[in-house]
Amino acid sequence: MSILKKLAGQTAIYGLSSIVARFLNYLLVPLHTIVFVPQQYGVITEMYAYVAFLIILLTYGMETAFFRFSTKTEHEPKTVFSTILSSLTSSTALFILMAIVFAQPIADWLLYPDNKEYVVWFAIIVGLDAVSSIPLARLRSENKAKTFAGINIANVLVNIGLNVFFLRYCLPLVAEGGSNWLTDTFYDSGTGVGYVFIANLIASMVKFLLLGPTMLRGLTKPQWSLLKPMLIYSLPLLVAGLAGMMNEMFDRVMLKRLLYPILGEDGAMYQLGVYGACYKLSIVISLMIQAFRYAAEPFFFSQEKEAGSKQLYAKIMTYFVWILAGTFLFVMLYIDLFKYFIPNEDYWVGLKVVPILLMANIFLGIYYNQSVWYKLTEKTAHGAGLAIFGAIITIVINLLFIPTYGYMASAWATLACYGSMMVVSYLLGRKYYPVPYELGKLFGMIGGAVLLYWASVVLNVSQLPYGMALNVLFLLTYAGLSWFLLRPNFK
Repeated sequence: MSILKKLAGQTAIYGLSSIVARFLNYLLVPLHTIVFVPQQYGVITEMYAYVAFLIILLTYGMETAFFRFSTKTEHEPKTVFSTILSSLTSSTALFILMAIVFAQPIADWLLYPDNKEYVVWFAIIVGLDAVSSIPLARLRSENKAKTFAGINIANVLVNIGLNVFFLRYCLPLVAEGGSNWLTDTFYDSGTGVGYVFIANLIASMVKFLLLGPTMLRGLTKPQWSLLKPMLIYSLPLLVAGLAGMMNEMFDRVMLKRLLYPILGEDGAMYQLGVYGACYKLSIVISLMIQAFRYAAEPFFFSQEKEAGSKQLYAKIMTYFVWILAGTFLFVMLYIDLFKYFIPNEDYWVGLKVVPILLMANIFLGIYYNQSVWYKLTEKTAHGAGLAIFGAIITIVINLLFIPTYGYMASAWATLACYGSMMVVSYLLGRKYYPVPYELGKLFGMIGGAVLLYWASVVLNVSQLPYGMALNVLFLLTYAGLSWFLLRPNFK
């Protein structure tokens, strides 16, 4: 149990900082949905979908390779760090240069022919973030939680501050016909949503500069002979990462491309904006998964050779699902409050995707937890195969059903994708690295949460005079069920 407490503590340290950082970033959603109509917010949704792909591409699995190779006794951690950092810096510089040279053709392909500056800005953003991922990983491996947290939060605060400056100070002032030296110097009303991207660009530069001491500390000559085995290890993770991000983000790209000829630009961007905003309501579980992954990946590697490690991994899964299922129930019972996270009622038509996406993210969290089997056995090619399998499901369902059902097809595709990956990963894990997961407890907690939510819908509790208070009974019922299932673990 002391080891579990250690993981919980690490999750709290690294997770809290990442949760706070991402939560602060998500506070931009109310701001953006107030300022921009769904069609404009659709531009933001689409562009950040491409960012997610490019970050995976430019880091090409080297973050995990850093953890793997820096823990091997035959490799000096400083040499591993220097080799990976040099490789990423070189490839990123080439990427930014190519994006600048071909900015106009790329903008034409994105259907933003008058905004080629978006291409340049985002190339620099993803380039800086890709290189920054390695010194951040170094801070995690060295347990420098305060520095890690401080840099992440500083990045987010700069981003939020600039968004507030441009969109809540400059925009209303200029719209009302006012001006001062700040608006005259830093604001152009024609830039519109571009200020969201400019704020991100400046924040990424600040983060990169703050990480400078970590990047330069103990930097040695790269050992290029070490790069080959690291690439062999990490490239399957790149494929897995791209396919996984396709599962998570490609529906945004497909919504625009498939609905554009049917609904026109306005209709396609409206659906994209509504779906992108309502997707954000599943962030609670996404934040928990991210917090867990920050601590879990180095933790799993460090516990690999300890006695009873597989039993430990199984118990971690049980507690993990207990928290995620309870979060699903809490959010859905109080969705009438959570919806005000998107204060513009024009977006509320898409709230029906929230329970689907929350459950999909639970399946994703379970899959990430299971991924220990192919990472520890260095069968990363299997991880790539699983992600490709999920990507095929995502693409097929979206292609077939988006033209008829719009963003609802994308939500169900996400659930089908992550559910299928979870099941297949479990079956493969039983063969290569069997972990005795407590399946009865896992099914019990997830099934209990879903049944209690379904009961609240059937009884129409939200419309009753004391519906909010009655929902407490559903939460207490889940707590009682969890206690019954987990009591042997507590003992």
